[in-house]
Amino acid sequence: MGLRTKIGVVITATAALVAVIMGLVVHHRTAVNQLETARETLDARLGTAVEDHAAGVDRHRTPDRRRALLNPERMPEPLREAAERGRRATYLDRSGGRPVLWAASRVGDDIIALRHPYERQTRNLRDLDEVLWLAGGLGTAFAGVVGVTLATVAGRRLNASARIAERIARGDHSARLRPRGGKDEIARLTIAVNTMADALSARLQAEREVTANIAHELRTPVAGLIAAAGLLPPGRPTEMVRERAQRVRGLMEDVLEVARLDGSAERADTDVRELGELTRRAVGTVVTDGREAAEVHIERDCVVETDARRVERILANLVTNAFRHGSAPVVVEVDAGVVRVRDKGPGFPPDLLARGPQRFRTGSGSGLGLGLTIAAGQARVLGARLAFANPEGGGAEATLDLRASVAGQGDS
Repeated sequence: MGLRTKIGVVITATAALVAVIMGLVVHHRTAVNQLETARETLDARLGTAVEDHAAGVDRHRTPDRRRALLNPERMPEPLREAAERGRRATYLDRSGGRPVLWAASRVGDDIIALRHPYERQTRNLRDLDEVLWLAGGLGTAFAGVVGVTLATVAGRRLNASARIAERIARGDHSARLRPRGGKDEIARLTIAVNTMADALSARLQAEREVTANIAHELRTPVAGLIAAAGLLPPGRPTEMVRERAQRVRGLMEDVLEVARLDGSAERADTDVRELGELTRRAVGTVVTDGREAAEVHIERDCVVETDARRVERILANLVTNAFRHGSAPVVVEVDAGVVRVRDKGPGFPPDLLARGPQRFRTGSGSGLGLGLTIAAGQARVLGARLAFANPEGGGAEATLDLRASVAGQGDS
């Protein structure tokens, strides 16, 4: 149940409860007032009848005496008991089909009683109840419509805040909410989301600048280290120094590329290449540390209009990740604009499947998580789609979808 429905239900239920309570109160007060008025009127007539009976006035001379009953046989028992004890009392008898209001008093050995039909008051009260039910129903319906309308307006503003927050979480740090007048909680939420986005964008920008500056500062000493390693005499120690220096340079280049991809200045160059050729070249650049190379299967080749360098980098990073965190055999399949990289390892971690690649974070606990981050960033620049999944048969599968860039079909 959405927030709009909940608010509408609460407001409607509250309006209905208020209408029922008000109807009960009005019904009760009207019934009490009607009965008190009728009792006062009948009691006054009974007083006159008692005085006339005590004075010996002929009962046929006045209207009140014509309605007076002397020692009636059929009289409500509670009223008879009260009259016999010398009390002047009234009693509303609802035991029959028609309600009757009685009044009685004892005069000497006689009981003087009056009876008055109570049908008109009962009918008036019933008509009042119908009006109250109608007014309550209309009021509840109106309150429900107003409640749903207000809830819809509030829900739209909250949904807008949620959508902007989701865009910011996905990496769109330029997304902002449009401020509106007012000082309610939703207006405060709008300001808070925009403030959070500004602070996050500023922090990430500072992080990118620091990362890029550090990488730039490391370029010169790393280049010197590689040059110095080239002057060392041949041997295993020299090979180890050269290998470590190359790894440091590769890591530095990865950090610089991540910093560039975080910005908005990256643009893809376009040229026409066969996807199968690009895939073979990318796989050929991957160093497998003595293990067998990845298998390339061309199911259906095609020609793509895209940035060949970026495609090769994406595929090389995917294959490298498959060897590093998965296990052989690693298979690369090209099928009409779609390239799939599969391995037989433990599969991608759930956090990566849910949120995508994140820099400086890997599911295996080793590495900096830059390979897949760069691949995802390059795919975003190309306008391609990069997806990660764990197939039912086990292992991991990364899929690069370049069908939007397909220019033609070819056979390999």
